[in-house]
Amino acid sequence: QVQLVESGGGLVQPGRSLRLSCAASGNIFNIYDMDWYRQAPGKQRELVAGITSDGRTKYTDSVKGRFTIFRDNTKNTVYLLMNSLKFEDTAVYYCNAGVASVEVSGLHKVLDYWGEGTLVTVSS
Repeated sequence: QVQLVESGGGLVQPGRSLRLSCAASGNIFNIYDMDWYRQAPGKQRELVAGITSDGRTKYTDSVKGRFTIFRDNTKNTVYLLMNSLKFEDTAVYYCNAGVASVEVSGLHKVLDYWGEGTLVTVSS
């Protein structure tokens, strides 16, 4: 089993910054893509940013130039640095990762895991 635990959310004023972290633990052989999603009240969950195991990144248009995703593979952790926060960035932010685990049989199994989310509130 694998767990993803997010941290770093909170209340912040517009224009300020926050850094989210998501640490993976458990039966981990390899971690592939790691992504950040968010879900604002009354809206569908959307992909915010993603990073591959070799560091290639992607961002949704609304956060390009403001958010940076990066990862530390030695710590099985992905980060989201959010600068110039706006009211519309208010949401619950979720971490998602594709993780390969080794079963008792010795076979590798790849599953998609989600964290429980961390709330980011941008308010004056």
